Amino acid sequence: MAEIINMPRLSDTMEEGTVAKWFKKVGDTVNEGDILAEIETDKATMEFESFNEGELLHIGIQEGGTAPVDTLLAIIGQKGEDISALISPEDKAEDQKEEVTVSNAEATVVAPAEIPEGVEVINMPRLSDTMEEGTVAKWNKKVGDAVNEGDILAEIETDKATMEFESFHQGTLLHIGLNEGESAPVDSVLAIIGKKGTDISGVLAAQEQNNSAPVTAKPAAPEKVEVVIEVKEAPKPVTAPIANSNGRIVASPLAKKLASEKGIDLSRVQGSGDLGRIIKRDIDNYQPQAGGSVQAFTPRGKESVTELANSQMRKTIAKRLSASKFSAPHYYLGVEFDMDHAIAFRTQYNSIPDTKISFNDIVVKAVALALKQHPQVNAKWEDHQITQHHHVHVGVAVAVEDGLVVPVVKFTDEQSLPQIGAAVKDYAVRARDKKLKPEEMDGSTFTISNLGMFGIQEFTSIINQPNGAILSVGAIVQKPVVKEGAIVVGNTMKLTLACDHRVVDGATGAQFLQTLRSFVENPLTMVI
Repeated sequence: MAEIINMPRLSDTMEEGTVAKWFKKVGDTVNEGDILAEIETDKATMEFESFNEGELLHIGIQEGGTAPVDTLLAIIGQKGEDISALISPEDKAEDQKEEVTVSNAEATVVAPAEIPEGVEVINMPRLSDTMEEGTVAKWNKKVGDAVNEGDILAEIETDKATMEFESFHQGTLLHIGLNEGESAPVDSVLAIIGKKGTDISGVLAAQEQNNSAPVTAKPAAPEKVEVVIEVKEAPKPVTAPIANSNGRIVASPLAKKLASEKGIDLSRVQGSGDLGRIIKRDIDNYQPQAGGSVQAFTPRGKESVTELANSQMRKTIAKRLSASKFSAPHYYLGVEFDMDHAIAFRTQYNSIPDTKISFNDIVVKAVALALKQHPQVNAKWEDHQITQHHHVHVGVAVAVEDGLVVPVVKFTDEQSLPQIGAAVKDYAVRARDKKLKPEEMDGSTFTISNLGMFGIQEFTSIINQPNGAILSVGAIVQKPVVKEGAIVVGNTMKLTLACDHRVVDGATGAQFLQTLRSFVENPLTMVI
């Protein structure tokens, strides 16, 4: 009996897969344990093993094709077995090796073009786990140039950074599929490399015919487009107001109402409607002659807007934050910490030669130590479980020109304050230059967003999934506070913890903040 093989879920976050390569073709014998195909997931390319044996009767997704998890991937059964009932009309169409084009009652068979020997088609690479499309920021080679293995072909802008793309082939650059500033989905044709003088017209024709994903032109940097709309003067009335046989001025009910509200004498208004009927436009544009009782004012000016093209980073931020806000039930816990001891601690610490730490470094270290004691907050939600992390990787949100990135300080609790400060500064500089590596932005177990340096006293953040919580840090402010029954000048800082209620209960979040308070208000406990 035929067995249906569906697209497997090969990682916990996988939603769809791409067939990178088939090791079997229709008609081949398949034994249990044979590698059927290589499947590209959202994290890696993995070999997919067969758990059945028989003959490969049908392939549902061709090489390079992408489909959701549980989509028909293949059918294995006995030789000659009828599987027509198992294949949908769409799958049958995919099975066809040749495309038949009918024009003027004549059928033309278009056969797939074979790639000439020595020619390599280079596709848009997936350079990050969330990358869906890329933009060519810069080409380092031009058509006709020699390419050696290891040469940098181009700089590709992903949703997280701009990265150098290295060639794994050598030969001559025969074709460039995307110009600088153009964007295309992952696996679209980026370039073709082969022997000098090789005819690739057939390959290009086949690619053009099969390419269903549009290539969009995108400025190398988002351009500001000024759209100016001039408010033109209203058309002048063309006829005098008319009256019926009783001498009544003919006007629309709305025009009469507006005229009454503005104190306009309808007999002085010229109508622009049918047969001189006074309508709303005539009242709106009415300007009395000198000596009239009403002074109407019609403003004239220019309306303008600025249109900014959405970068890959901005589109991904929008997608991921929307998914977080609408899937995770957020709730917020606000606290206010006494920062007098932290200020004194920082001043004394920075008196050490060649040492300089910030208040943000103190908060990051304190958060890491508090998370170590509260793994319930250092956790994430999954469909069938809650995963609590016993290692601490704190993500620190960094504002860049196109949006926001979150580099990760790995094993934060094990690092000293100067080490944390140096790492955060390095990440911030390279983030603004788009030089961060994907692995430097992956794996966070908790995130901190600090807007205190901008003077923001209090705010809330959207959880950076898959984290279960995020901490928003405000500015330190001087204010009257009560200490030992007396009103004195104190320094305080407000923090807001946003929690995913599926992961972190209210009491759990409150206990975490109590521990965090003990470290921030007594920072000496973090270094002894």
